[in-house]
Amino acid sequence: MLIERIYDEDLAQASYLIGCQANGTAVVVDGRRDIAVYQDLAAKNNMRIVAVTETHIHADYLSGTRELAAATGATIYVSGEGGPDWQYAFDGTRLFDGDAITVGNISIQAVHTPGHTPEHLSFLVTDGAFSDQPGYLLSGDFVFSGDLGRPDLLDEAAGGVDTRFEGAKQLFRSLQEKFLTLPDYVQVHPAHGAGSACGKALGAIPSSTVGYERLYSWWGPYLAANDEQGFIDELLDGQPDAHAYFGRMKRENRDGPAIMGERAPLTELDQDDVAKGIAADTVTFIDTRTADEVHTGTVAGSLNIPARPTPATHGAWVVNPETDNNPLVLLASGQDQAQELWDHLVRVGIDNVAGYVTSLDGLPATTPKLIQPAELEGFDTAMVLDVRNRTEHTAGHIPGAHQLNGGRVMWHLDELPADGTIVSYCQSGLRNSVAASALRRAGYDVVELDGSYAAWTASQQARETVSAN
Repeated sequence: MLIERIYDEDLAQASYLIGCQANGTAVVVDGRRDIAVYQDLAAKNNMRIVAVTETHIHADYLSGTRELAAATGATIYVSGEGGPDWQYAFDGTRLFDGDAITVGNISIQAVHTPGHTPEHLSFLVTDGAFSDQPGYLLSGDFVFSGDLGRPDLLDEAAGGVDTRFEGAKQLFRSLQEKFLTLPDYVQVHPAHGAGSACGKALGAIPSSTVGYERLYSWWGPYLAANDEQGFIDELLDGQPDAHAYFGRMKRENRDGPAIMGERAPLTELDQDDVAKGIAADTVTFIDTRTADEVHTGTVAGSLNIPARPTPATHGAWVVNPETDNNPLVLLASGQDQAQELWDHLVRVGIDNVAGYVTSLDGLPATTPKLIQPAELEGFDTAMVLDVRNRTEHTAGHIPGAHQLNGGRVMWHLDELPADGTIVSYCQSGLRNSVAASALRRAGYDVVELDGSYAAWTASQQARETVSAN
C-alpha cells in the first residue's frame, strides 16, 4: 500500500493519494483543483486514479473532486450523511457510516464523525495485504494534530444561527463513540496543519496516533472525565475569525465546483493593452510583490496579493468572483511563476486570469500613503482600523482601534466610515498591505501605519524609556 500526503502550505491543507501497488489503482481524498500533482504522482507509481472522495463540504478551499473525476474517469464518492440540509447537489455515490471504497487490496471505510460539519466523514484505511484491521485514519477536519475541527464555521461563514453548540456536542460524541474506541496504534492523518483557520491550535506535525491524542491533546482530560460542558466551553473559546470567502466555498463545494478542464498556459500580455485596460477598468492588476516593494510604488487601482507566502488565502480576501467580473493581470517574473500563481488562485475559485506582465513599465503609477507611528497621535483620522485577528486584537491594540479581520473587511464595509481617512494596520504590514489595497480600489482614503502594530509597540516602548530617563 502507498499513502502519499500532498500538502499545500498556502492553505495549510493536506490531501492524500492512497494506492494499491498490487493492481496499480489509487484513490484521492480531499484533492484540490489544480490536479496535476495527483496525476503526476499516480503516473510515477504506475497507478490509475479510479476513485475520488472527500471528508466533508469544505469551507477553506474549492474541492478538486469533480475536476479529478472529469480528467481521469474516476468514480466520485461523497457523504450522504448530515440530513437534508447537507446533501451534495452533484452526482456521486453516497457514502454512509460503515460503507467502504475498495481499491485493490485496500479498504477505505467511511466513519460518520459529525461536529465540524453535520455530514463529516473520516476514513479508516485497512491494508488487506498486511492485516484485516485498520491501521490508518484520514480524519479530515475532525481530529488534527493537537486540536479539533472548529464547530462554529456554519455560524461564522454559512449563515447558521447558534449551530456551534450542537456541533460541539456532536464532536464530543464523535470522539467518545468513534475516535477513542479505536486502537491506540491507529495513525491519524488530518486534512490541515498549523496556520489553518479550521481550528485554533493546530500542530505542525503532519500526523499523530489515536493513543497520542488520547493522552496529550487538550481535549483528552475532558473526555476522560466525561465533562461535556467543560469540553464545549474550551472548544468554543478563542476560535479565530473565519474568512468571509468561506461562505462562498461552502456553497460552491455543496453545489459542485465548476470543472475547468485543461487550462491553456498563461501568456505575456502587451504592456500598452494592459495600461488601456487599467485606465478603462476592464482588467484588475495584481501586484504580487512584497508589501515593502509595493510601498515604493505600484499600479493605480491594483490589488496587492504577494506571491509569497499565501496568494490563495490573500487572493480570496480581496477578489470575489461572484461580484468581481474583471479578468486579472498578474505581475510575474515569467510564465512559470504566473502559472504557479494561477494554480494557487484556482484553489479558491479565482479562475478568471487573462495573463501576466513582467514589469510596471508604462502602467499608471501611484505610491501608497504611509504614516509613521510617532505621527499617529493627533493625526486627523476617521478610524484606526486593526485588520488582525480578534484574538490578536484582544491581546493588545492601538487605543480606540476598530478590529475587522483582513479576511472579512471587504464584506463588512458598512462598519467603515463613509468619509475621512482610515489608518490601517496589522502586526507587521503584510496583511495590512493586502487589505489596504482593496479598500483603496473600493474608493476609501487609506493610510497604512508603517511597520504596523510591531512598529507602534516599539515606538511606545521607546517613548516610555525616554520618559523614565
